[in-house]
Amino acid sequence: MQPFAVVALASDVRPSQLLLPEGFGLPPLPYLVILLFAIGAVGYGLYVRRPTVDAWVVVGFAPWMAVGSALHVLYVLGALPPAIGPLAGTPSVYLSVGAIAGGFWLVGVELVRSGASIGDSDVTAPVVVGVSGTAVLVAAVGAVLAVGAAAGTLQPLWPTIAALLTLPVTAFAWIVLVRIAPGASRSGAVGVFVVFGHALDGISTAIGVDVLGFGERTPLSQLILDVGAALPTASAIGSGWLFVLVKLTVAGLVVALFDDFIEESPAEAYLLLGLVAAVGLGPGVHNLLLFAVAGG
Repeated sequence: MQPFAVVALASDVRPSQLLLPEGFGLPPLPYLVILLFAIGAVGYGLYVRRPTVDAWVVVGFAPWMAVGSALHVLYVLGALPPAIGPLAGTPSVYLSVGAIAGGFWLVGVELVRSGASIGDSDVTAPVVVGVSGTAVLVAAVGAVLAVGAAAGTLQPLWPTIAALLTLPVTAFAWIVLVRIAPGASRSGAVGVFVVFGHALDGISTAIGVDVLGFGERTPLSQLILDVGAALPTASAIGSGWLFVLVKLTVAGLVVALFDDFIEESPAEAYLLLGLVAAVGLGPGVHNLLLFAVAGG
């Protein structure tokens, strides 16, 4: 597997092209119809049931966000059966995983309504979503690593370093954020989740570009990396540090701006923050897995 090609920016690039990664495209019509039907059916079920949306529901979806990344890596590696491959492309994988995860959310809601319990503990929807997502994630990540091992390209050192670095960076960024904007603490676990997701994306991208020689598929991100490469610091610390700083700054700003929104409309605010977190966590996990098996 060769590293991603760097996307060149032209003066006539449209705003949408700056935000969309290379290779973004709809699946064949039959797959698109199936995906839209599945999303519509799950969406209708959730609309009827109107489940409670709180911070832990959003955090419970974190494993499913990573599942989408693992499936897309398998798609990039050509390791999925042809019949289901189009369901894991971009943006198909978002719809595929969203429909399945939403289905498990509905299952959790129904189990709660029926009073189901495990031992002395009542079943909760976030637990159902989180546990099911974790189980699928373990299988998907195992499949990715197995493909890399079979190809002799498994190199987990730098992805592991990126993942470990993300923890202290997230903690430091969160401490700074709540000191600058105390209201950001209102977002709680979801706010930390947002910062973590974007820290992971930023750090993994920086390592991929500066250490492993990978490129960036999203033109806007590449533009930031190009600015970092043009700075005098590039020869000493690389170009990726600026991307990390921008990611953390934007994530922190979003969390801070959601202070009043969380107080007024917590369900809507948590859902939107969950989407913001996914925009960071998904690409971050994708980077880790691809770097680990692509022989970069």
